[in-house]
Amino acid sequence: MTIPRRSWRAAGTLVAAAVVGLSGAVLTAGPAAAHTPTWDVTCDEVSLHLTQYNAGVTNEVTVTVDGKDLLPTETFGKDFDKKLALPEHDQPLNVRLVVKAGDGERFSKDETKQAPVCEGTPPSKPTPSPTETKPSETPTTASPSPTGTPSESVSPSAPAAATPSPSSPDLAETGSSSATPIIGGAAVAVLLAGGGIMWSVRKRRTAQH
Repeated sequence: MTIPRRSWRAAGTLVAAAVVGLSGAVLTAGPAAAHTPTWDVTCDEVSLHLTQYNAGVTNEVTVTVDGKDLLPTETFGKDFDKKLALPEHDQPLNVRLVVKAGDGERFSKDETKQAPVCEGTPPSKPTPSPTETKPSETPTTASPSPTGTPSESVSPSAPAAATPSPSSPDLAETGSSSATPIIGGAAVAVLLAGGGIMWSVRKRRTAQH
């Protein structure tokens, strides 16, 4: 039985295509399998082992602890191997690793692990908040202000009513006085008496001549 040449050619083409496909798959999977980011977290240390990265690009690595930088962003090439000491802590810490591969996001890594508390670490005592001591307020006794200065000069009292002296002459009686008729009558009597005396004196003189 004779196989046509065309059939042989077709079979050869299929085999060649399969070989090329397998070679491409191997070449494509090679870089992906080469990126090996491994890291470990203990109670007091972080160990980084980043190997088989693409040395022809710029790769970056960052480590933070509870949001604070433990390892600020550093660049590396093919490998990165480093150990980082954790700060003392009495509570578990959240440690985050971020690796950015320069040859594609699919090779990058963003992972968080927890660092436990080391055995024998005494719990931290809460720091007492300072209390504000207010100075005791001493009540001040206000001295009473003088309401008024006593006047040294005594206000003159009202003058006493003047009492008439017994030796002082009587004041002239006015016409409205009740003694006016009596005085008038006495004056008439004096005039009459005087007239009688004068008359008797003249009569005696006449009798002697």
